[in-house]
Amino acid sequence: MSSKQTSWTDPDYVAAVVGVLATGALFFYSALVDGAPSVETIGFVLLWVLLPATLAYEVADRV
Repeated sequence: MSSKQTSWTDPDYVAAVVGVLATGALFFYSALVDGAPSVETIGFVLLWVLLPATLAYEVADRV
């Protein structure tokens, strides 16, 4: 086991939590929508997960 403890302000932890929440929101949204995703939709989904996670990492890194 690692001796490093995770803090609420740890940038990696914050980005992971935001990424998981964004992914969960996408799964919820996909349950409401019918049809297969297009290439544009997949790109939008990737941005919808990666952008909030990256922003959360940067904000937590500055705090």
